Amino acid sequence: MPTWPWRTPLQTHPDVVVQDARSADVAELIAFAKQDPVDAALLGEHVEAMSSYGFYRDQLLCIREPQGLTGLCWTGGNLVPLRLSDVAVEAVADHVRRRSRRFSSVVGPAHDVMRLWEAMRGFAPTPRDIRPDQPSMVIDGDPLVAPDPGVSLTSVNDLDLLLPACVAMFTEEVGYSPLTAGGGYERRVRSLVQGGRSLSRIEEGPEGRRVVFKAELGTVALGVTQVQGVWVHPDLRGQGHAVAGMAAVVAYARAQVAPLVSLYVNSYNAPALAAYRKVGFREVGTFATILF
Repeated sequence: MPTWPWRTPLQTHPDVVVQDARSADVAELIAFAKQDPVDAALLGEHVEAMSSYGFYRDQLLCIREPQGLTGLCWTGGNLVPLRLSDVAVEAVADHVRRRSRRFSSVVGPAHDVMRLWEAMRGFAPTPRDIRPDQPSMVIDGDPLVAPDPGVSLTSVNDLDLLLPACVAMFTEEVGYSPLTAGGGYERRVRSLVQGGRSLSRIEEGPEGRRVVFKAELGTVALGVTQVQGVWVHPDLRGQGHAVAGMAAVVAYARAQVAPLVSLYVNSYNAPALAAYRKVGFREVGTFATILF
């Protein structure tokens, strides 16, 4: 874990109030997030859960200016800002420092993430990676290609096959194994499988059964499904599994989960961008991620 040197002096922002959501009206927060459901999906799932899980409330920051509620920022394992004004960016950075918040990444709409990161540079540790250009893509109709009929919900009985594929995807994407942080990642994978939010194609290979393609419906909120963890076995890439597999994921998600399917992807990942466009995804914005 990085060390967090909270060393710069606090500032005052008289026109901005930053407070957690313990006394907030959940309906107001949901209505605010629904104004930008694709941008807000990452924190929207937590907002929607607040009616049932009150402990989430102290992890969501509500930003209020004279005109009312103007922004939100989730401060759990990740920092997820949404629609922060210039003055709110500074106020949120001060709040994060004052509360000694620790997190593994800052992720969300690029406009919010990159400005918040600039405000945090004076006290945050050096990031491992900065990804400022991650196209945000959506599809709200049927996929343009035939879905792979071999892709289906992952069975709990196949967790022993799925987990190594998930670990390989994460390690390839982020640069280290998620298992180094304890059992949280394995529990997350299991919960997605048990919740009907993991899809995969598993078939016999030269050395036994293996995962050919897999993806997770990592976030479901505000009428949006955000697909995460898309992965094709390295030996089988370039054979169309990503396109047909994603078409199956879209068809399932739109029919069973939410009408709008989204994802974000690194701009330099040309094969992934090409595959998603073939399925019918279109770009609607830009995300950014700061990894610590």
